[in-house]
This record gives sequence, C-alpha cells and structure tokens, in this order.
Amino acid sequence: MIARKQAQSVLHSDANTLNAPALYAQVAERLRARIFAHELLPGSWIDEQVLAAEYGISRTPMREALKVLASEGLVTLKPRRGCYVTELSEQERSEVFPVMALLESRVAEDAARRATSADFSRLTAIHEELETHAAANDVDHFFETNQRFHIALQEIAGNRYLAQLINDTRQVAKLARRDSLRPAGRLQQSLQEHRAILEALLARDAALAGQRMHSHLLSGGSVE
Repeated sequence: MIARKQAQSVLHSDANTLNAPALYAQVAERLRARIFAHELLPGSWIDEQVLAAEYGISRTPMREALKVLASEGLVTLKPRRGCYVTELSEQERSEVFPVMALLESRVAEDAARRATSADFSRLTAIHEELETHAAANDVDHFFETNQRFHIALQEIAGNRYLAQLINDTRQVAKLARRDSLRPAGRLQQSLQEHRAILEALLARDAALAGQRMHSHLLSGGSVE
C-alpha cells in the first residue's frame, strides 16, 4: 500500500513536470515578446549575460532559448560575435510579404464561405477597435488588434495546415510589420483596407475578400 502511494506520488510529480514549460521555452517566449514589441530592436546585439542576470537564470537556458528563436528566424547567431535580433533586408521583405499575401488571401476566401453570424459579429467588434485606435493614432494598439483580426480569420477558415504555414511566416514578417504602420498616412490606409476586407467578408464574396486581403498584405510590406 505504501509502495503504491509512493508510485502515485512520483507519477503525479512527473506529470506536473511534463506539463510545466521548460525554462528555456519560458525565456524564449519572453524574448519573443520583447522582439515583437521592439524593446529589442532589429539589428541590436543581445547581451546574454545581462539578460540571464535580469531573469535570474544561468547562461545555459538563455542560450537554449536563443537557439529556439534562431530556428524561427527572429535572431541571428554569428560565430565569435554573438547573437543579434534579425533585421530584414529589402530582399527578405520582398520575399516574405508576397508569401503572406498568398496564404492570407486563401484564409479570407475560406472565412467568407464559412463564417457564421457570430463570426461576423466578432470580426465587426474587432474592426471597431481598429477604428478607435486609428482615430487616436495609436500604432501599437492598432497593430495588436490587427493581429487579432487576422488570427480570428484563420480560426474561422479552420485550415490547420494553412494556419501553421501562416504562423511560421508571420514570426518573421512581424519584425517589420509594426514599423510599416508608422509612416504618415499608412495607418489610415491600413484602416481603409480593413474596411474593404470586412465589407467583402460580410457580403460573403470570397473572391473579392481574397483579392483585397492580398492587396492589403502587399501594401503593408511595401511601406517602410
């Protein structure tokens, strides 16, 4: 009986260990958020020692976290020089945004066909937030709300393979995407594009929704 309780205790402990994210994964998530928020700027050197001290961890999980981010294209590991936040070149931008445009245009088409009344209400509510942030010229909140709109469309479209491809590509595109909203007039232009996309979705015009989404992504990628 005692042995059984001990075995159950070990299993319970192991289950808790398996459910808890590894330390390096938690660190990677924090660094990812700081990169997307541009607290760690594109092209900047990442001081592993300072960050490890800030998080109260050793250098080992910090290095493992940076390897994860390197595999996602968010940081670049340079031999004998250290780790740097990835800065997209013009060539890379010209390659990644057309890919995003193709993938997300398909999402918009599928969402237009599959959306329910509840889905349309959800999209409209998110769009109203975009209107509010644009009126306040709040780029950061507009960007975050814009991400929620696109993710909502992915969920409505319901294609997990397509969603995975988009999520992988978006990781890199987000390095430049927030700054693409900062030039004069771009925020309002993006809002107008979103209005047009939502209009096509509400009309259940799949082809038009796809075309407008495609143009929207290319427009965002070309403005820096």
